[in-house]
Amino acid sequence: MVSVNNERETTEESVILDQATGGVPAGESVIAIPDAAERMGVVVTKVMDLLNNGQLLAIRLDNVRYIPEMFFTEDGDLNKFVPGVISLLSDGGYSSQEILEYLYEADDSLPGRPVDALHGHLAREVMRRAQAMAIV
Repeated sequence: MVSVNNERETTEESVILDQATGGVPAGESVIAIPDAAERMGVVVTKVMDLLNNGQLLAIRLDNVRYIPEMFFTEDGDLNKFVPGVISLLSDGGYSSQEILEYLYEADDSLPGRPVDALHGHLAREVMRRAQAMAIV
């Protein structure tokens, strides 16, 4: 079902999905909540607050919650656009799975996937589209 990738230089373990789970496609890396907290330099309760407040999303594998690795910058910080796009779509009535499916679905007009665009100059375009989707 999942494979563990221990080749990272950091101390956390990333899990590579063998099959699509909760809106995240197969082949994507996810990290457990305690590892995400360590990466961000915060306590686990801070990550739980972000999840409970709808500013971050997680998938569940074998009763363990994992956060997509694409939600983080190369420095280990939470990408500053992720909470905003999640909040916009959530307020628009989208479920967690629908939000993840949107973020990971390729969009030729971007080009690429919205989750990738959040790391570059197209991040504001993704936010604009999320806002428009929430209104419709």
